[in-house]
Amino acid sequence: MNTYTTNSSGRDLLMLRLCIAGAAGRMGKAVIREAVAKGHKVTGAIEAVDNPCIGKTLREMGICDSDTRIVGSDRISEACRDADVYMTFTTPEAEVQNIPAVAALGKRVVLGTTGFKEEQNRQIRESVQGRIPAVFAPNFSVGINVLFNLVKALKAVPQDYTFSISEVHHTGKKDAPSGTAKKLGDIIMNLRGYSRTVHGREGMSPRKPEELEITALRAGGVPGIHDLIVAGPHEMLRIEHTAFSRSALAQGAVYAAEWISNQTHPRIFSMEDVLGFNIGEK
Repeated sequence: MNTYTTNSSGRDLLMLRLCIAGAAGRMGKAVIREAVAKGHKVTGAIEAVDNPCIGKTLREMGICDSDTRIVGSDRISEACRDADVYMTFTTPEAEVQNIPAVAALGKRVVLGTTGFKEEQNRQIRESVQGRIPAVFAPNFSVGINVLFNLVKALKAVPQDYTFSISEVHHTGKKDAPSGTAKKLGDIIMNLRGYSRTVHGREGMSPRKPEELEITALRAGGVPGIHDLIVAGPHEMLRIEHTAFSRSALAQGAVYAAEWISNQTHPRIFSMEDVLGFNIGEK
């Protein structure tokens, strides 16, 4: 049952109890701060079993004013016990273990982890599908998900126009290209009939008609830039999304948690579902 709190204007607001995995990481901290700012409560916080932050409270970590202690993933059932939604931005290796445990508890899931191999992706999807409502998304930014849907309108662009994608992220990001760039690429490949992806060029390497270009750069502390170029013989369309900070993703993730808390159908949803783009689609 959802809990409500009342703000200064007397309006009832949904108050969720959340368990955050990767709580001491950059995205975990951003999600916690965004959630707390919206009146939600963090009742569980998880990190890898060897993380030096284990045992410390969120207050001691300077994340938020909460006595919730960070525990190892080996105590995930305990951390999720009082939560309405489990939210995670960790690693594929961690979530192959965590997601089935959370699903077994019947807790809703918001998954933002990327970089899954095909077998890992199959495992986590099978552990969730038909058991709990969940939102899986490579990027929870509202702007990026609007971009995904704008791109679908580019189907009308003439066939002699080429599509290219570039992305820039901080040097700590492990997977490349980003999950966002891959999803954008999948949409374009389906629209345009590309059958092969090229991740860079060197030497004599002319572009072939069946190729979609996706390049990745890692620089400094860049939260995320995704750039789509559509070029014809005499003109170029360029659509860029820039995240000023991780708060853009955290905001969308909290939107997703609020939305999934009201869903009862046990299936995997997307951020497009959260934002209402898929209304009316079968």
